[in-house]
Amino acid sequence: MKFKILITSTMLLAALILVGCGSEEQVDSIEPIGLVDTEDLNQITLEPEMAKRVKVGQLKLVQLAAKLQVPSQIKVDEQKLIRVGANVTGRIIEVNAQLGDDVDAGTALARISSPELAKVQLDYLRAYSNTQLDARAAERAELLLAADVIGQAELQRREAELQISRAELSAAKDQLRFLGVLDSVVNELVKRGSILPSVAITVTKSGTVIERNVLVGQVVQPSDRLFKVADLSTVWAEGDVPEHNARNVMEGQHVAIRVPALGNVTLDGRIVFVANTVNPLTRTVTVRTVVENPERKLKPSMLASMIIRESKRELLVVPETAVVREANQDYVFIAESDTQFQRVPVKLGRVIEKVRPVLEGVSVGQTIVIDGAFHLDNERKLAELE
Repeated sequence: MKFKILITSTMLLAALILVGCGSEEQVDSIEPIGLVDTEDLNQITLEPEMAKRVKVGQLKLVQLAAKLQVPSQIKVDEQKLIRVGANVTGRIIEVNAQLGDDVDAGTALARISSPELAKVQLDYLRAYSNTQLDARAAERAELLLAADVIGQAELQRREAELQISRAELSAAKDQLRFLGVLDSVVNELVKRGSILPSVAITVTKSGTVIERNVLVGQVVQPSDRLFKVADLSTVWAEGDVPEHNARNVMEGQHVAIRVPALGNVTLDGRIVFVANTVNPLTRTVTVRTVVENPERKLKPSMLASMIIRESKRELLVVPETAVVREANQDYVFIAESDTQFQRVPVKLGRVIEKVRPVLEGVSVGQTIVIDGAFHLDNERKLAELE
């Protein structure tokens, strides 16, 4: 690149003064001042011995799959999460489960005593007794009908009463189940013939207690969340993908998950959810993956990074070692001969496997410096100072 130095206004003024003070001969002797060529500061010529240390290569298209790395966090698989609460208003009289305990299905996490529960138990016992009485009355009616003591209408009336009693018993039992009373407890209730002072708050599936919000003596309601139990054999990793990259992410895609707390271990995950909306604050799209966790090494709330490999594309690339940067601009050196090199500005994409895609500046087939560009640029700067 050639630089032109224009005549300045100060120089022009000096020339006019000379014209005014001198003779006509002096005026005739003054030659017009024009443009002066200077050296191209982007070009560098190396000595042959030094040029041998510079490695050059020809630009070509390559098949490349970009990797997108996004911050993520380990979370509980909500499809395997159970929220446990009381089914009735009452007072907690016993707490058996602690945070971090592994529990099986049917385990009693706590026990609750409730006046409402006592009333429902009493209703069930009353319905059970009435059913037993009506069943025996129906049996006697059959015997009396056979002995021609009563008529058919009386038998039908007693059978109807038995059906109503059975329906009431079934409804009372369903009410107990709704309040969290198990069938085994109902059988015990009938065997005892008296109401139970408390019932257990149980969990329906096996898992780990990851949250506990209850103490002995606490009065609770059905809306209160007392425990959270989760199966941690699989967990979620949720990440936030920049909106301009979201088009390359799809459900079913396998990704690599890296968790700093686990060292250099890379886990395989599968994308199960891509949000249909963009977070207006972060301009990102939430992506969720499922990760197997058989040894329970992954803990909820652990920080992680999600590495998503995009589909392969044909790209023109330059190695990272070919790029020098100055004043927020990337440059590469084009080899014009074995010893002469020209620095040119380029526009490059983000790093993909130690290379950078070319967006502007150079084209396929050009020969550039692929190793030693940093030292070559230092030589150019020294020559510029001289």
